[in-house]
Amino acid sequence: MATLSDVAVRAQVSKATASRALSRPELVAPATVARVRAAAADLDFVANRAAQHLARGRTGILGLLVPTLSNAFFAPIIGGAQIRAEEADLQLSVAVLPLEDRAELGRFDRLATGVDGFLVVAPRGPDSLVAEAAARKPVILVDREVDGLGSVVADTAGAFAELLRGLAAAGHRRILYIGGPDRSWQNAQRTATLHEAATAVGVSLDVLGPFPATFDAGAGLVDRVASSDADAVLPYASDLGLGLLLGLIGRGLARVGDGVPAAGADRSIRVVGVPGTPRVDVDGERLGAAALDQLISAPAGAAEPTRARLHVPISWAGEGLGQAR
Repeated sequence: MATLSDVAVRAQVSKATASRALSRPELVAPATVARVRAAAADLDFVANRAAQHLARGRTGILGLLVPTLSNAFFAPIIGGAQIRAEEADLQLSVAVLPLEDRAELGRFDRLATGVDGFLVVAPRGPDSLVAEAAARKPVILVDREVDGLGSVVADTAGAFAELLRGLAAAGHRRILYIGGPDRSWQNAQRTATLHEAATAVGVSLDVLGPFPATFDAGAGLVDRVASSDADAVLPYASDLGLGLLLGLIGRGLARVGDGVPAAGADRSIRVVGVPGTPRVDVDGERLGAAALDQLISAPAGAAEPTRARLHVPISWAGEGLGQAR
């Protein structure tokens, strides 16, 4: 296997020059860079990227923290960040850490020793705890905003308000929002925005929750929703809605389609936000990629951290909202 010394000999330069030509080509004359790269290609030389990063006082590894792996929403965020990391010749290390309380700072510190910075996705702790963690290593938040920290957020609150307005326009007057995980910043944002939207369009809004964003949690809510007077339901996440919808279909209280009451039922409850119905369409890969870009490009100690809010469209395709009874 060829070494850097072999490349330097073939290119007729010093080992130091060969190293700079491969790792920091902007510091070397273009003709020399071309000669070193040609020599490396001839010898099938593969640079040790880890060693290059360490030589600059960095690991070349970034951390990505998610609060759980049970929520499918986080998978495309990881995927988008991974693609960007590879394009930047960086390694991404994923760990589950919700940052809910101070006891978790010790684990955060242990992880921090092996990375250059973190993407922290939907941390559940108070702002002060998140800020304290971010003081240890560069951090970009995903789907959470904290004063003084950079962040990238999907504007799902605005999208949920748009869904509610669509339900109201279709004649629904008693809407139930099933909230997401306890201490979820996004859930708090959605709840507040939905209350504002409901007041503006003159419909009734009730809120159940918090609940984990899982199918089982939704299935466990069938009795409570069936006994409510709701004619439409907005679940925090698709998995929640699917569990609920399956149970309601079994009771003859809902159906897949345009919201027309099931045969023989005295009413039908419209569940939106699940596949086959109008729902928010978050591009998780874009969210992860944008956050990774911000982490690797943000200047250290910037006075004004960047806050980005990405528009979230509504997927209306395939059907309308249907009329309420």
